[in-house]
Amino acid sequence: MNKFKTAASILALCCLAAPAMAEDIKIGVISVLEGAFAGPGMDGVRGAKLAVMEAGGEVNGNEIEVITMSSDASPDSAVNAARKLIEQDGVDFIVGPLSGSEGLALRDLSKSYPEVTFLNGSSASQDTTLRDASENFFRFGGDGAQWMVGVGNYAYNELGYESVAIVAEDYSFPYTQVLGFMAEYCEAGGRVPEKFWTPIGNKDYSSVVYSIPQDVDAIFVVLGGADAVNFLTQYAQAGGDKPIIGSSVTIDQSVLDSHGPFKNLLIGAPSGTPTVSNFDGAEWKAFTASYNEAFPDGFSAPSIFGHHYYMSAKAAMLALEEVGGDLSDGQEAFREALAKLEFTTPTGGTMRLDENRNGIVDNFVTEVFEREDGTFGNRVVKVVRDVDQYLGMDKEEFLAMGPVSRDNPSCP
Repeated sequence: MNKFKTAASILALCCLAAPAMAEDIKIGVISVLEGAFAGPGMDGVRGAKLAVMEAGGEVNGNEIEVITMSSDASPDSAVNAARKLIEQDGVDFIVGPLSGSEGLALRDLSKSYPEVTFLNGSSASQDTTLRDASENFFRFGGDGAQWMVGVGNYAYNELGYESVAIVAEDYSFPYTQVLGFMAEYCEAGGRVPEKFWTPIGNKDYSSVVYSIPQDVDAIFVVLGGADAVNFLTQYAQAGGDKPIIGSSVTIDQSVLDSHGPFKNLLIGAPSGTPTVSNFDGAEWKAFTASYNEAFPDGFSAPSIFGHHYYMSAKAAMLALEEVGGDLSDGQEAFREALAKLEFTTPTGGTMRLDENRNGIVDNFVTEVFEREDGTFGNRVVKVVRDVDQYLGMDKEEFLAMGPVSRDNPSCP
């Protein structure tokens, strides 16, 4: 059977699993199913379930049971969900979480459960794998800085944006995306005179909207889900007309499928992402068709969240198949298989891990466009292959830059 051919008829194998027997394999999926990131979070669950469906809901005769837990994007909620899944539900491994600071928390928690394997969902903070890594925590999708490679140069050299203001949520993932953009942009000669940091779930952006300097050439927006919709709506209502540069989550399909006049601000907006809704590759078309068949109530194309939860669950299925479902000896053989995996991603690249169990990814510079049917998507401007966590820089030079933060990097 084609690996992307997943008829809805086998959906019950992962979603309506029979009561677990001793030999069943339990997967705990942690995603944000409430608050500002609920829409993206539900797509993460879809992605994980789709990978299990592709495997037929079993590996070597061992049925796969998927147990879903919600977090609220906070580190404490992710930790509580993981503990419940491990201690009460007896899961064998975890896929998740969604948000950046949650990932850092589960990375730390994983060290307390050495016999449980953690496979990151879409959480993309840099230090989850770069510093103080955990031997039983794997991230196949890369980090948020990798996802912005190519955008800084494009904004400065191709679009002529010499100065940019930044509007971003105030936590580790946006810091990481800002690094990925600014590392190139500042080196090319660009300036970032103002950064505006806002809490997750912010409803009123009026003070930010009216504080954006008039002399900047564009705004780099690093907001996801409802936060992105709220800011862009209020900026449009205030008559804002600065060009938008989108973060990976700001121009994600989960935002582009939302409704409102703000969307006109996004036409032509460049961004960087490992997930392109209108990618013209055979693997992506097959993946999207499989997703749409299995989840007709999902987005028009898989979001970055659905894509990355899918890749982690897919990696788990492939590694389980390689070891015949054997999770004995503290899952040693399973983890060795994960670390050595190479597989074709839905975007046609080859996924593999570095020494920190972090993905080496293909990244896309994209722009938002309006489709013939009036919906919005992203199309590819440029592809940057094999992006590592050091962004092509010397490892020691990169690490000497220090951890990302509100103020690092800086080029006022």
